[in-house]
Amino acid sequence: MFRLFTTLIAGLLAGLADAQPAFDCRRATAEIEVLICEDESLQALDRQLAKTWTRATAVWPPQTMSEQRAYQRGWIKGRNDCWKAVDAKACVTLSYQTRQVTLSISAGLVEDPGYRKLSCDGDNTTPFTATFYNSLRPRAAVLTRGNDQVIALSSPSASGARYVAQGVEFWSKGSEARVEWFGTTLNCVFDHAASQEPEAQ
Repeated sequence: MFRLFTTLIAGLLAGLADAQPAFDCRRATAEIEVLICEDESLQALDRQLAKTWTRATAVWPPQTMSEQRAYQRGWIKGRNDCWKAVDAKACVTLSYQTRQVTLSISAGLVEDPGYRKLSCDGDNTTPFTATFYNSLRPRAAVLTRGNDQVIALSSPSASGARYVAQGVEFWSKGSEARVEWFGTTLNCVFDHAASQEPEAQ
């Protein structure tokens, strides 16, 4: 009986340990950090990102680490700025999901599926490519047009595949795609020579 009680207590303590973010909530001072400490779904996202960060740091060469630590500090600052958002939780959730995708791709933790070329409104002078990471959750697309690049996350769609980021919406169905690119609407078609496809909802 005592052994069973001890096992139950140990399991309860382990569960309580898991129900925390990766950082120490006793030291949380920023408004967003307090929000994370009070929300189980945000705590889970923080733990998941911490695990991905650990995996990423294990494969980056030493000369890359100082740069990546600076990026991470910048990301934390940006995440904490979500207190300014109308929906702070949605802002924090998106921040974690985007950072998760960025880390996974930059550290090579996910297979590179290759990119697809698009031709938009007959413009062949501005290169536009899309890489669809369907194995990630949430699914993501790296969209590159000229010198601009964004990571867009999968979003519900009645049909086809839809990816969104701040200032960008990419919706595709079959060989065609409609793109809102920082205020510009583009009607595009995929290069049929490529085999990779976005994954519909």
